[in-house]
Amino acid sequence: MTGALPFPDISPEIFSISLFGMELALRWYALAYIVGIIIGWRLVVMAVKAPRLWPNETPPMTPAQIEDMLTWIILGVLLGGRLGYVFFYQPGSYLDDPLSIIAIWEGGMSFHGGMLGVILAFWVYTRRNKLPLLTTADAVAIGTPPGLLLGRFANFINAELWGRPTDAPWGVVFPGEAAQFCPDIVGACARHPSQLYEAILEGFVLLVVLLWLAWRRGALKRPGILTGLFLAGYGISRFLVEFVRQPDAQFISSGNPLGLAWHIGGYGLTMGQILSLPMILLGLWLIARARRQAALTA
Repeated sequence: MTGALPFPDISPEIFSISLFGMELALRWYALAYIVGIIIGWRLVVMAVKAPRLWPNETPPMTPAQIEDMLTWIILGVLLGGRLGYVFFYQPGSYLDDPLSIIAIWEGGMSFHGGMLGVILAFWVYTRRNKLPLLTTADAVAIGTPPGLLLGRFANFINAELWGRPTDAPWGVVFPGEAAQFCPDIVGACARHPSQLYEAILEGFVLLVVLLWLAWRRGALKRPGILTGLFLAGYGISRFLVEFVRQPDAQFISSGNPLGLAWHIGGYGLTMGQILSLPMILLGLWLIARARRQAALTA
């Protein structure tokens, strides 16, 4: 295949050290989580320190409450992301070896599972602290895209979650097992860098739109609209990228080469698309609800 781009020579590990007989390493993926959370936290703090952005010039929470809620959100991401991956993608293998569920260091996290974990943790925290649900959710929404942006870049560096084979000039020849799923291609197997597509759509574009609406268009004064936009924006972005993203191996078979989790004949949906549909519908409903409430109070 001509015109393909070689995979950049970037190690998944930033550095490693030996300490007390153990090898400790800092990986790009871990750093992406850490930096993404810090950037998101600072964006939310900036927002609540600007009363003019909120209904009645009253932010939904204090900076101290943001730090407290952050702990709950991190737990929601980790527990929800891991359990979501187990139940959505590989329930059989984990039921055979339940102890492997806790082996997060071996990989395997689901964004949709992490989202459900965050929603549950967020709901419990706001109920316990009597915070307004939708305006607090809007604050969290503007702090989420940086983590998605950096996380997808880390997926690219790890050479994981790659796309389907392509002859596009920007196709990337990923190392390792990526070549095993190109049996009909002679020579180098170039693939869509779907991780970068998601980083641009779910991370950069969504972040710019949310910040512009919050700081320039007064969207935070209409509770729920930014939460809805985030859910719908992520869901639509993920749904579209799934068309060029390599599906999980457990869904691929001789009669289902596209890896569709649900299909009739040659048409169907991948698991990522199925899980994105409820996000899109809920997001559109929240946007419509916020617009209707704004019209009633105008």
